[in-house]
Parts: sequence; C-alpha cells; structure tokens
Amino acid sequence: MAASRRAQVLRLYRALLRESQSFSAYGYRTYAIRRIRDAFRENKNIKDSEEIETLMNKAKASLEIIHRQKRLSHAGHMTWKLSEDKHRFPLPVK
Repeated sequence: MAASRRAQVLRLYRALLRESQSFSAYGYRTYAIRRIRDAFRENKNIKDSEEIETLMNKAKASLEIIHRQKRLSHAGHMTWKLSEDKHRFPLPVK
C-alpha cells in the first residue's frame, strides 16, 4: 500500500473512531467502536488497490451515516406516530 493511501486509511479510521465517541448511548458507542476496529483489523492485509478503494468508500459512507445520526440525536429525541390522513406519513411528536 502506498504511503499516501496508508495515511488516507489511517485518517479515515481515526475519523470513524472519533465520531463514534460522540454517541451518547453506551451500547451504540461501544458497538460502533468494536465494529470499526474489527473491520479495519480484518482487512489490514488487503493489497488490491481496487478492493481497498471499495472498502474506503464503504467506510466513508459509514462516516456519513454516523454524522447524520449525530445530527439527529443533537436535534432532540423525537418519537414518531402515524398521521391520521390517508397517506400515513409519520409525524414527529415532542
């Protein structure tokens, strides 16, 4: 793996761990950290650059999911109910 690629992977790994620390729920936080560590450890010996790129894209998508989840949790805890109209769209209830 090229040095720059290795640096990118390590930067992504650290970002995922850092963002996972922001989960307020202990169970979510420890699960996310464990899954990140396990996934990177499992794939550390991969040499194929296309496969590395695919895995990095998956990790970037996971990082976006963590960002989105963090924004939702900071916006306040919402519960959902079905609306009474014919389309049955969920409405937030505070």
